[in-house]
Amino acid sequence: MADQHPAIAKGRAAVVTGGASGIGLAAAKRFATLGLKVAIADLNEEALHKASADLTAAGAPDVIAEAVDVSDIAAVQRFKDRVYAGFGEVAVLMNNAGRGAGGSAIENYAGWQKVLGTNLWGVINGVQAFVPAMIAQGTQAVVVNTGSKQGITTPPGDTAYNVSKAGVKVLTEGLQHTLRNTPGCKVTAHLLVPGWVHTGLTAASGAPKPAGAWSPDQIVDVLLARLAKGDFYIVCEDNEVTNAVDFKRMEWAAGDITENRPPLSRWHPDYKDAFAAFLKR
Repeated sequence: MADQHPAIAKGRAAVVTGGASGIGLAAAKRFATLGLKVAIADLNEEALHKASADLTAAGAPDVIAEAVDVSDIAAVQRFKDRVYAGFGEVAVLMNNAGRGAGGSAIENYAGWQKVLGTNLWGVINGVQAFVPAMIAQGTQAVVVNTGSKQGITTPPGDTAYNVSKAGVKVLTEGLQHTLRNTPGCKVTAHLLVPGWVHTGLTAASGAPKPAGAWSPDQIVDVLLARLAKGDFYIVCEDNEVTNAVDFKRMEWAAGDITENRPPLSRWHPDYKDAFAAFLKR
């Protein structure tokens, strides 16, 4: 494999939340194949048990697999304490745990609480629990927070999910600003922005991968390559949407403010033709 970010090195330690399935498991396995010790957190204990065995088989010299509700700061702090007791340091922190099915702005209050609790507070809790200790190590380390294109272009539908991922974007930007202005800090933050990925969050269990979707391993390929380059925004394509189209969509979304258009004008019938013309420019 091509050169890795210097933090991703044999014998060091990686922590992945939501690490028993999907992108999280794919990343954890890749870290294991590179000789890192790996700690994963998830809520599904059966999946955790299987993932732990898979990570050992992939080459991880040591594995911690723990059931953790990332929305609970005390639980995340306990997990951090166990990781540091077992591994002594953390080179990679991947705050990846996520869930959907929140709802629109005027429905499903309980769903909103669950989605924000996992997707946003889970990342905040991971950052608050782990990052001060990672800075204090004085060694090169990376924090990867899993966002979403839906947190940037905010399409109609699951507004709760969009809000959570928009929060992750803003949090991660602010975190990197803090880290680069902390004297002697060797930790950097990075925002992973997947496209359409075939995971348990996006597809029914056992359903075949649609042709347009990427696999979690493809996301991890891009993640590692872009970390090696030092990129902050790691926006992934899929088999239907290129980066060029994604960036046009993002520019249009920002233009709703600067051009004084209605919010979410990309989906407004009065702007259908204007958006299509914008894409062709």
